[in-house]
Amino acid sequence: MDYLWLKAFHIMAIVTWFSGLFYLPRLYVYHADTQDQAGDERFKIMERKLYRGITTPSMIAVILLGIALLSLNFSHYMSQPWMHAKLLLVGLLVIYHFACGYHLKQFANNNNQRSHVYFRIFNELPVFTLIGIIILAVVKPFSG
Repeated sequence: MDYLWLKAFHIMAIVTWFSGLFYLPRLYVYHADTQDQAGDERFKIMERKLYRGITTPSMIAVILLGIALLSLNFSHYMSQPWMHAKLLLVGLLVIYHFACGYHLKQFANNNNQRSHVYFRIFNELPVFTLIGIIILAVVKPFSG
């Protein structure tokens, strides 16, 4: 597949993954604050469908397309310090993704112990990684 096609699909997958990473914790904010059974069940369905149907497949696509892009010129990319920093941030995002999955299971099993305030803070974490990843990918600081 041509480099530009891979890059285009990679960017589409990134946008979709981040949509899920931004929206899922926002659902947790409201879910943690809900008081009624119907609302609780509605949030469980929305969270499960978002995580399993959109966010996780998007993460997988981001990783596979990223590997494909790296493989086109692996030695060059891996010689660039900005790429190492970017991959570290992507790794942190994968951990964040699975933390979202952990919270999903806690809500699904009626075991959530976190407040809406916790989830408001938790919801902001991917913003900082996105900023860092974009700066690293576009500006390429530390490159030789």
